[in-house]
Amino acid sequence: MSEASATEFEQYRPFLTGLAYRMLGSFADAQDIVQDAFLRWYHTSPMDIANRRSWLATVVTRLCLDWLGSARVRREAYVGPWLPDPVVETLPATLTPEERIDAPVALMLALERLSPLERAAFVLHDLLDMELPDLADALQRSPPACRQLLVRARSHVGEVKARYPVAPEEGQRVAAAFFEAIRTGNVEPLRDLLAQSAILHNDGGGKVVATLNPIVGGDRIFRFFRGITGKHPEGPRTWSGPLLVSGLPGYVSIDPAGILQTTSFAIEDGRIVAIYIVRNPDKLSGLAGFATLPVGKAA
Repeated sequence: MSEASATEFEQYRPFLTGLAYRMLGSFADAQDIVQDAFLRWYHTSPMDIANRRSWLATVVTRLCLDWLGSARVRREAYVGPWLPDPVVETLPATLTPEERIDAPVALMLALERLSPLERAAFVLHDLLDMELPDLADALQRSPPACRQLLVRARSHVGEVKARYPVAPEEGQRVAAAFFEAIRTGNVEPLRDLLAQSAILHNDGGGKVVATLNPIVGGDRIFRFFRGITGKHPEGPRTWSGPLLVSGLPGYVSIDPAGILQTTSFAIEDGRIVAIYIVRNPDKLSGLAGFATLPVGKAA
């Protein structure tokens, strides 16, 4: 392989990593898939490929489909709620459109309910704008069959995809207020922050303490945090200040026990409708450096 060919592949790497992450929900696995795609690119003459971006997307998609076939068993054995690896971005957002992974947690959870082929069709066509003929080639299905895959996939994720993002200032306010309530143990402000229909997802993966099932209802979530802060009074904590976690307002923090976690919020009409906490250390590699802001200060 020439140096020019290797350099060209690197131009596609952010796009391919984003594709694999949306398919798998894991950065480590996505990076492995993309590296495997690079090896296939290495043993192919790029000059023989008319549409190299589409060709690489097809390779990555097929590798992901193979991976998903075995991943079902691992997901079924996962301890507690599963959440995708968090994507952390500082404020103001600085990533380019190619680098940014627009994959809200609610959408990733909805994609988990799809078959691998439905997931691939939705990600490639609706999220990454792949044309139907190229989609049919990537999935090795006819165009009509791909249309049916898209219809079924959209029936699951259409409502999730349609939600609007919260204003940055509002998101930062909520993230700071939530952290302060947990830090000080004065959780009463959470009553006004939580929607009645709110749901808490807490992913520890069986590696650290976390709830084994989602907690549904603003009052139940409030009582959960009141109980936690009562058992573990205020202690040394560090945090990132407000930032973006998988496109949502949130933060990275380290609790008094030294456990690293990300916390993010889906917000509607000024209230939190979903909380996503990732504590599984396997999903937080490289994020500890974010949690360095002195307590009580905003970024």
